Amino acid sequence: MSIVEQESRQLRQELGLADLVLTQILYVVGLSWFGTAAKLGTAQIPFWLAAMAMFYLPQAVVVVHLSRRFPLEGGLYQWAKLGLGEAMAFLVGWNLWIYAIVLLGSFGLSVANALIYAIGPSAQPLSGNHVFIGAVSGILIGTLVVVSILGLRIAKWVHNAGAILLLVAFGALLALPAINVARGTLREYHPLAITAPALTVYSLTIFGKLAVGGLSGFEYVAVLAGETRNARRNIARSVIIASPIIAVMFILGTSAVQALTPPDQIDLIGAVPQAFRNGLGTGAAAILIPFAVLAATARTIGNSSLLFTATSRMPMVAGWDRLIPAWFSTLHGRYRTPVNSVLFIGGCALAFAAAGMLNVGEQEAFQLLESAASILYGLTYLVLFAVPIVGLARTGQRVPMWIRAAAVVGFATTVLFVVLSVLPIVSVESRASFAFKVGGTVVAMNAIGAAMYLRRRHLKRAA
Repeated sequence: MSIVEQESRQLRQELGLADLVLTQILYVVGLSWFGTAAKLGTAQIPFWLAAMAMFYLPQAVVVVHLSRRFPLEGGLYQWAKLGLGEAMAFLVGWNLWIYAIVLLGSFGLSVANALIYAIGPSAQPLSGNHVFIGAVSGILIGTLVVVSILGLRIAKWVHNAGAILLLVAFGALLALPAINVARGTLREYHPLAITAPALTVYSLTIFGKLAVGGLSGFEYVAVLAGETRNARRNIARSVIIASPIIAVMFILGTSAVQALTPPDQIDLIGAVPQAFRNGLGTGAAAILIPFAVLAATARTIGNSSLLFTATSRMPMVAGWDRLIPAWFSTLHGRYRTPVNSVLFIGGCALAFAAAGMLNVGEQEAFQLLESAASILYGLTYLVLFAVPIVGLARTGQRVPMWIRAAAVVGFATTVLFVVLSVLPIVSVESRASFAFKVGGTVVAMNAIGAAMYLRRRHLKRAA
């Protein structure tokens, strides 16, 4: 029995198939991507379909294959270790950790934005208010720490509730254009209207973001394989069941946002709450706005809880391999969760949230760090696709040619995303300087991770 299998026996298996399907929907369907895709106009459907063919399906194929062969706590970390070695596994965990910290530190802004939409015009003075945003971030991160320590017995209900409310909000979003056509406030609605996309560097950048940014996430549930009942079967089945649901949600949800909000007025942070306010308008229907917006916001909270839970497992499994101090692998005596890892990540997320409140160079600095974090996440996908292409030869196992071909397509799409992500999609003083800073940040972060690994390997050998 391997170390990971032995240590995983201490964990509680709380997740079943229904939990996993809802979790897949919750994590993959990011609300901000509706606004990004809506900016493309009626070319959004070809872009979504291309992204699904060149990244979404290859990702699903590879995750199903690897999760059936290696249903191990830590997911991609373990697959990278088996296929590409311990050093690559450590860097995968490190990149995912940095990526998650950035998201967790910034999600308070999204929730605060949604609360302002829910309250209405009277709350507009709170927009950009650092005290308000800081208070929301602190309360949410503190709550996530408590829920994560309590474990998946509690956290899974937060995730499930977020997914269910997301589906309810999505149903309401789809109904709004038809309702507005019926009452005459919208002239027409053609959800499947298509125009040929223009192939420019900007459109390719958006394509990469929709593919690797919007359609990624199937591998995240596999991180919790040791806490899943019959992980070998259920993780793969959850991907197969959730995939078509998620595809429909992205395409039709984008069409609804386009119908309810003019393209030049779309709020990229709160496109869905904005669409609810525009679609429900004034009068009796306006009373439903807070409920619709908060239902959509529940996804952000549930997703952040899932991200927090899964991220805390990365230091835990690295601790099992003695690549970081064993302190991170200490389990709570009652709840059997990595309590020290949870507290450490919570502290880092709070520190990043506080840094985001600084006034000096705030917007460009924040965009720079988020772009760098997206590239760090993209690099982990290069590893994911490389495992079936070249990695599993180390284990003596053969991978079917069609799976390797799918992995090659996904790998190429991810390379495009990583290369183009150094280009800003917002106004900055110097595009070249911005690209240099983003690339330098990514290189520096991985250099730090590599140095940490080399030091721990030396200490491990000495011990």
